[in-house]
Amino acid sequence: MIILFISSGLFLGWTLGANDAANIFGSAVGSRMLSFTRAAVIASIFVILGAVVQGAGASDTLGRLGSVNSIGGAFTVALAAGVTVYFMTKAGLPVSTTQAIVGAIVGWNFFTDNAIDTKSLLQIVTTWITGPVLGAVFAYALYHLVRITRKRIKIHLLLYESYIRTGLMIAGAFGAFSLGANNIANVMGVFVPSVSLGDANFGLFTLTGAQQLFFLGGIAIAAGILTYSKKVMQTVGANLLELTSEAALVVILSQALVLFIFSSSSLSGLLVRIGLPAIPLVPVSSTQVVVGAVLGIGLYKGVRNINMKVLGSIASGWITTPVAAGLLSFMLLFFVKNLFGIDVGHSVTPAAGIAGEMNVAQIIKYSIIILLVITAVYLVYLLLAEKKKTDRLNKKYY
Repeated sequence: MIILFISSGLFLGWTLGANDAANIFGSAVGSRMLSFTRAAVIASIFVILGAVVQGAGASDTLGRLGSVNSIGGAFTVALAAGVTVYFMTKAGLPVSTTQAIVGAIVGWNFFTDNAIDTKSLLQIVTTWITGPVLGAVFAYALYHLVRITRKRIKIHLLLYESYIRTGLMIAGAFGAFSLGANNIANVMGVFVPSVSLGDANFGLFTLTGAQQLFFLGGIAIAAGILTYSKKVMQTVGANLLELTSEAALVVILSQALVLFIFSSSSLSGLLVRIGLPAIPLVPVSSTQVVVGAVLGIGLYKGVRNINMKVLGSIASGWITTPVAAGLLSFMLLFFVKNLFGIDVGHSVTPAAGIAGEMNVAQIIKYSIIILLVITAVYLVYLLLAEKKKTDRLNKKYY
């Protein structure tokens, strides 16, 4: 029964791997420095290691946002996030799995009448801004450093490209490790409070119950990378900005550094010991960080090099993902509880707001409101895109 219930988490892990592999190796594959097969194998190995070794920190923060206290509820929340990410991935949009699971958890809080931990929510939402900003800053600085180094050293072009290719593999392995460490919380974090597994002793090492869940989630992520990530790799790696091999290395390394910073309990503890504020251990959107890094390089080269149309499509996915996941989570919880009679959780910290026992009419009402908001945002985006296209044509011919 446990395997049956965590199957939605495994599905979410698969969608994360299919989508977020682009954030690790999309730039390298897009620049044709690495083959898709080699990139996928490296990413799969190290994402599992990162999930098992360092996945607990960000998972704790998600648990504070909404401690899903029933395995039926955890199943439904993960399913809602997974379905949302799957359809976004199907459309070729590199969306945020973090936003999907956060939206789904908030939907669970509303349904069960649990208070939302605003501090944890604020920490997570803040990274939706600081993540891409840090990615852009790191990428800008690293790209400048690489360009200066390239001018000062005397080395044959073929040998230089060989070094870059090796660097891409090393940075990609580091990026995959950081992705597993940070984003495994999105996949299995909701199951930790409700699934109790004993420690597993393997002689040389012991895996806690949470680490066993993280291991299963890591395998699911790896499966997604190997089977379904090629299309999104092309979107990030080639369409947003044409990347050189140097730029691809910088993007991968920038993404890895940001994710590592927000998932390393050791680094956070070190800062506390020397009297500095602790780094919040939160799941960061690797998609946003990578897009920020690509934009950082684009700004270094000149903003005219950025494909604004693709950027607009990605940004629209960021807006709709948490809203769609939250709405879908709420609706699925209603049907799972009332149609199948499965316990989806109960109120621990009652919230003043939407009650858990909503009828169909209320669900339809809120659904219509949310869908109207999404539609309005999308229409505004289309109008702005059309206006920009018209202005460009007028400038060209007149």
